[in-house]
Amino acid sequence: MTSKTTKKKPISEDAIKVLIAEDNAVSRKSLSSQLESLGFNVVAAAATGEEVCSLFPELKPDLIIMDIKMPKMDGIEAAKVITKHASIPIILVTGHSSETVISRAMESGVGVFAYLLKPITKKDLLPAIKVAFARHNEFQTLKSEFSDLKDALETRKLVERAKGILMKKQGLSEAQAFSLIQKKSMDMRKPMAEIAQAIVLTEEMTRDKTG
Repeated sequence: MTSKTTKKKPISEDAIKVLIAEDNAVSRKSLSSQLESLGFNVVAAAATGEEVCSLFPELKPDLIIMDIKMPKMDGIEAAKVITKHASIPIILVTGHSSETVISRAMESGVGVFAYLLKPITKKDLLPAIKVAFARHNEFQTLKSEFSDLKDALETRKLVERAKGILMKKQGLSEAQAFSLIQKKSMDMRKPMAEIAQAIVLTEEMTRDKTG
């Protein structure tokens, strides 16, 4: 009986460079292998939050995927350090409820753009990476309205809430919801933050009346 091996795609010179961080050696190797089989270039596999922070400036990855629970400096703290220096798609890996993670990450103003729930599978990786890059591109659009990164991160929280409302009420995809907010912003010549706030306030008022 022969054991199955994961067939890896050839890594091209322009492949997306990924820096990963996971304190568990087995999980670290598995994640690296899965990414490489999808054609990504894993430039380094760190074991701690401190290590990923020190490797980031040197390796200049296109994407970071890291576990939240790491000794000393966890994934959210590492993301905060990295976000201060550069805007990059970051995916956090968690063994807990994604809602809990999202809440903590958003409250701390971290530039985290997607989440993966353990155990990670290849079929989960690609969609999460696509979401991370799409949300990062959205954030770059938002940043153009602000000179201060903190203001941009605060606005992102507001826009995420507004997107969620539009997705639920109008059956839109995440990208469609963002495009609608962006279009209204351009048509009305108002900042996206103002459009998003109006959507959120309208929803809250409707909920108060019906509740």
